[in-house]
Amino acid sequence: MKDSIYNLDALEMQEMAKTHGWKPFRGKQIFRWLYREHVTNFDAMSDINKESRQILNEQYSISNLRLVKKQVSKDGTRKYLFALADDALIETVLMSFDYGKSVCVTTQVGCNMACAFCASGLLKKQRNLTTAEMVDQIMYVQRELDEDEDRVSHIVVMGTGEPFDNYDHVMKFLSIMNDDNGLAIGARHITISTCGIVPMIERFAKEQKQYNLAISLHAPNNELRNKLMPINKAYPLEELMKALDVYETYNNRRLTFEYILLKGVNDSKEHAKQLAKLLKGHHYYMNLIPYNSVDEQGFQGVSREHAMTFYDELMKLGVRCTIRKEHGGDIDAACGQLRANEMKEGKQ
Repeated sequence: MKDSIYNLDALEMQEMAKTHGWKPFRGKQIFRWLYREHVTNFDAMSDINKESRQILNEQYSISNLRLVKKQVSKDGTRKYLFALADDALIETVLMSFDYGKSVCVTTQVGCNMACAFCASGLLKKQRNLTTAEMVDQIMYVQRELDEDEDRVSHIVVMGTGEPFDNYDHVMKFLSIMNDDNGLAIGARHITISTCGIVPMIERFAKEQKQYNLAISLHAPNNELRNKLMPINKAYPLEELMKALDVYETYNNRRLTFEYILLKGVNDSKEHAKQLAKLLKGHHYYMNLIPYNSVDEQGFQGVSREHAMTFYDELMKLGVRCTIRKEHGGDIDAACGQLRANEMKEGKQ
């Protein structure tokens, strides 16, 4: 199988041009055709000579995604189920906000984090995605948006998988998306979410990237977090918070804490008090998230009224928080749910 040209960042594209005896500018041309014109065919690169296009066709592919299923919610959320070149299935989500179009990107085929409430953990990790396979998700959605003369403005790396378990490919993917000659998505419009892999948080901190960092917290104490998120057994809250101290030392960036509200599990006044104590001294805001139920997991979300009660309690305790607007509630919205359902149906 040919290599995907989406694996090459801007500098590598210029180096590739040099290896073929072309001027470095040829690499810039190819990069712009891919990310400014969104072409899926090398022959569409009209200012590149026929011989060069032939070499590109012989050695590289562009898009290798195949759409398996697409669901569109009443609120405009689009959920895509893609097949990769090896027929592995992944999900991508497009969400519409007042501030623009945000794409939620998958980083792994399956997930080993095994969070008790998450559909992604129903199917264990098979492999990491390549840089190209992440780029391909964005470009597929962008080409759809081209029809409406719209653009992807934000990226959230919050799909299936743990981004910091595929660190190098994720960082390269984001550098391509952020490149001024590419989609030019601003670093502050990009958010990476992690369950809390402490060594990788510290590595990310020291690289001083301007991307937003979000922490999937979901519990205010070790006992409960151990039950909900097995990663906490390796990196308990004390170690996680120390790693975030390192992050804040190196970066003048506000953290985001994500907290899915689970009925009767992590939604009491006592949990609110524990959260306030845990987060004291950090520069952050808390994102309270409505839960999209997954049949196999048995958890339930809280009512809007109860979510507001929990929100009010946190605000009284000085915890800066918001309640995330629910997206895609009428489709297979939970992370990993569409893929899990498709694979389940395929076995029947």
